[in-house]
Amino acid sequence: MSATAVHSLWTTAATAADPISKIDAPKIEYGQLSPTLIILGAALIGVLVEAFVPRKSRYYAQVFVSAVALCAAFAAVVALAADGYGTTKAHIAAMGAIAVDGPALFLQGVILLSGLVGLFTFAERRLDPEAHGNRVDSFAAQGASVPGSDSEKAAVKAGFTTTEVFPLLLFAVAGMLVFPSANDLLTLFVALEVFSLPLYLLCALARRKRLLSQEAAVKYFLLGAFASAFTLFGIALLYGYAGSMSYSTIAQVVDGSITNINPALADTMGNDALLLIGGAMIVMGLLFKVGAVPFHMWTPDVYQGAPTPVTGFMAAATKVAAFGALLRLLYVVLPGLRWDWRPVMWGVAIITMLGGAIVAITQTDIKRLLAYSSIAHAGFILAGVIATTRDGVSSVLFYLGAYSFVTIGAFAVVTLVRDAGGEATHLSKWAGLGRRSPLVAAVFAVFLLSFAGIPLTAGFAGKFAVFKAAAAGGAAPLVVVGVLSSAIAAFFYIRVIVLMFFSEPRPDGPTVAVPSPLTMATIGVAVAATLVLGVAPQYFLHLANQAGVFVR
Repeated sequence: MSATAVHSLWTTAATAADPISKIDAPKIEYGQLSPTLIILGAALIGVLVEAFVPRKSRYYAQVFVSAVALCAAFAAVVALAADGYGTTKAHIAAMGAIAVDGPALFLQGVILLSGLVGLFTFAERRLDPEAHGNRVDSFAAQGASVPGSDSEKAAVKAGFTTTEVFPLLLFAVAGMLVFPSANDLLTLFVALEVFSLPLYLLCALARRKRLLSQEAAVKYFLLGAFASAFTLFGIALLYGYAGSMSYSTIAQVVDGSITNINPALADTMGNDALLLIGGAMIVMGLLFKVGAVPFHMWTPDVYQGAPTPVTGFMAAATKVAAFGALLRLLYVVLPGLRWDWRPVMWGVAIITMLGGAIVAITQTDIKRLLAYSSIAHAGFILAGVIATTRDGVSSVLFYLGAYSFVTIGAFAVVTLVRDAGGEATHLSKWAGLGRRSPLVAAVFAVFLLSFAGIPLTAGFAGKFAVFKAAAAGGAAPLVVVGVLSSAIAAFFYIRVIVLMFFSEPRPDGPTVAVPSPLTMATIGVAVAATLVLGVAPQYFLHLANQAGVFVR
């Protein structure tokens, strides 16, 4: 039989038994996905800059591309919100993969602003003394060289800088933009990996204390891989339970309103064991990312070892993205399981608030202290998540916005206090800082008071909103625990302020470096946000309240 005859037989048979007349082309709403596409496009341009632009010009090209992309993406988010995509036009885009709604746009705006302010600290090049006539930043001269080796010394002497950090920052931001807006489990997992992998690399690139930095990156990578594995296994179990990756379909199977059951999955669909174990595993992976107890073990080591600009960006933006994803999972996919997950979340919130606050008291390193403080804050934010009301969502959105600016500002101040070995992070070295550099100590005191939740700061407005929503949602005992752990936390924040202003400066104490306008802008924006959100939070609370409804 000739080849043409076989071919005609095959096509005839296919036509006769063809249940699918045509494959539909995917329908992608590029305009509504523009914030993420702008950032991804700029990250790819950053990779090309590394390949083709001469080494001398790369730093300026990368900073320019990154800053323009972050501003353009933020403008796109504002345009989408102004066009009603956060409220009346909220819908599911990209063939069911991405939700364009109020919480997604609000959190994307916060992530982009955090990324922009974080970019300024990445680009800072005036804090360290010049090396061989070249200005240096916080990152290793050559990431691939072994610490202390001849190749590293040669790279430092030649004035190399690791400008790859800027595309890595953009890839991380792109993943974070998709993470809280993902509307199916596969998109959620891809976004998780897209923003985690660049962060693992960034943590290993400190110029000083490189071995500590690489140790931090290895710990973060290994524990992050475990958490990703839990998440992926949970996704597989939920797929077995619902026969679909889509949030809305899983929610329908949970509440029993599904009509078209896949016959291949009829035996497992509706198996509650799959639902409970799968849901718990995905939530576990997300609690790892927010640094909640008992999934917090990586936080202090990674915060201490990573380059401080990376720590500031990661502490702010990762929390925003992960809490956004956690809210969407609990409120859109598993609202029918509220009576199952709320008691567990109560326990996690209580041990996170108390654990973070109590262990922070024993810390002697300023970066570890801020790490345990961030763990306690994860507990406070979980109180808003537990409220399961619209006020709960809006209070969490507001808290995340306020917290991110205070955090980046606090870590930016940490980069300024330096001695011969680089940053002076041991608390004993901060004694008398208020007499040596009153302005820097006063700015840091503002951030610490905001973390403590003192009135007229952003921290107070955020805590008040979260605790009010939790109390209204029937979690009053949780609020009592939250207020107690806030009081414990206030002790160690105020202890640092007392150390700075009421201790004698040590003769061999650190100096305060004079930063470039980039870090000044970062700290200025953070102080302004801390005070404005504390003194006049009404407009921003209203904005968060408008953005507090998930599209289903």
